Amino acid sequence: MMDRIISSLIDLRAFANSFLSNYEPLALLLAPLFALFTARILQSFFLLVHDNGLKPTILGFLITSIKMVPGVKGYIDAEKQKVVEKMQSGNKSKRDSWRSELPREGLGGTVIEKLKEEKNNDVVWQGKCSGTVYIGGSESEGHFSLINEACSMFAHTNPLHLDVFQTVAQCEAEVVAMTAALLGSKEKSSGGEICGNMTSGGTESILLAVKSSRDYMKAKKGIKRPEMIIPESAHSAYDKAAQYFNIKLRRVPVNKEFQADVKAIKQQINKNTVLLLPKEKAPLLTLLDLHLDFLMASLILLRQELGELAFSYGICFHVDLCLGGFVLPFARKLGYPIPPFDFSVKGVTSISADVHKYGLAPKGTSVVLYRNHDIRKHQFVAVTEWSGGLYVSPTIAGSRPGGLIAGAWAALMALGLEGYLENTKAIMEVSKRIQKGIKEIPELFIIGRPDMTIVAFGSNALDIFEVNDIMSSKGWHLNALQRPNSIHICITLQHAPVFEDFLRDLKESVQTVKENPGPINGGLAPIYGAAGKIPDRGMVQELLVNYMDSTC
Repeated sequence: MMDRIISSLIDLRAFANSFLSNYEPLALLLAPLFALFTARILQSFFLLVHDNGLKPTILGFLITSIKMVPGVKGYIDAEKQKVVEKMQSGNKSKRDSWRSELPREGLGGTVIEKLKEEKNNDVVWQGKCSGTVYIGGSESEGHFSLINEACSMFAHTNPLHLDVFQTVAQCEAEVVAMTAALLGSKEKSSGGEICGNMTSGGTESILLAVKSSRDYMKAKKGIKRPEMIIPESAHSAYDKAAQYFNIKLRRVPVNKEFQADVKAIKQQINKNTVLLLPKEKAPLLTLLDLHLDFLMASLILLRQELGELAFSYGICFHVDLCLGGFVLPFARKLGYPIPPFDFSVKGVTSISADVHKYGLAPKGTSVVLYRNHDIRKHQFVAVTEWSGGLYVSPTIAGSRPGGLIAGAWAALMALGLEGYLENTKAIMEVSKRIQKGIKEIPELFIIGRPDMTIVAFGSNALDIFEVNDIMSSKGWHLNALQRPNSIHICITLQHAPVFEDFLRDLKESVQTVKENPGPINGGLAPIYGAAGKIPDRGMVQELLVNYMDSTC
């Protein structure tokens, strides 16, 4: 038996040598290298298709090839620079006068007067902004004055030093506990272990929830190539998290009502899935303002369905309440038909909620919550081999401003349950009145069913971005959206006394565009319109990066 095997191998060797003798030695040497090179190219191509899809990959290849034509890249770069300069709208000239070094002699106490002088050059924002400032009234009195005083009392503190600034540590723990209580921690179904931390804002809360979910699922299931499933309308913070933490994004479409498609989400779940997001009823992201949250409360029942789906697959499920965290609990108490949306929903593992929005706390305060400590432990970073000693930190930031934490605590304690109920009632009523006023303008239509405090609207009769430019010329700062082209207003307490002015100016702006269609001088409508039509999304991304690079 062994002799026959040896004989067969000898015959095979003789045949191979005879066959290969017909080729030059150099060809025999290069053939394996060429095969390896070809295999590597194919592998890269299939990875790109896997990550980006076939159509974007082919389109990207074609556009890259076109840019290699002599002169084309230079022309495109010049045109991109023109767009960036247009987007800056004169801000570059203002930056030319900004200081670039320390003054020779310090200003001392007069620096406050200097700050007041500079502040007078800011635009008028009272009641004119979509979202942005959520506290009502003047910034020098009332609730504004209260949280400012609380912040100043603890401006020197840093909760990194728990043994020194014990009051701030207590304030943070109580803010987290009070927020958790609003979001289901007292419900029996929550499990009784809800925990969390304060962060600098919604984006950091989302980043931490994603990072913790990734590492928790790695420890639990051994997932080394994590994936995250999000509706295509999900906030850009998830894209940021995917880039920071090397997580593949799987996007699923939303239906005509801007609801996440549960069936499509289920089809995307695989062995590498670590996190689901339920971002239903959400208009898509803006082109320029990349840090807006578009939560709308309609059909929150989707969360229950998705929660059960996540639980059945044993994966994490994050609920983004950065905007609605301090509205939905109170709206439900006021009698609005709000289904369960928090930790009372089976399968929810983490929630983000901004205190600096409808919680009326100082800017830079948010909360990230987890169903239990096993998940939250993966948020922390512990270092044991540093020469500076043992180190452990709960959030992305090391040092954190204790003044903001104290300001958030003061906001919650000052308003209390009755205060938030009163504010929510006022905001919801203004939202309904604005919706009614928009419906009375025949050229406009409301997108979806804005059951909360965001009202998005578009038009089939005229360019909605031109309407936005006219509104901007009247001092309003709204948010331009894409897919579909639309604009929205996030209603705050600032709008209660001026909503009739808003509706009047909106009606006039629509009429102006209807009678004189076409972009106004200095308007951004052409840029928004063009950006939506550019097939090379990488080019749009470059425009945004170049714009940001020129403004900071």
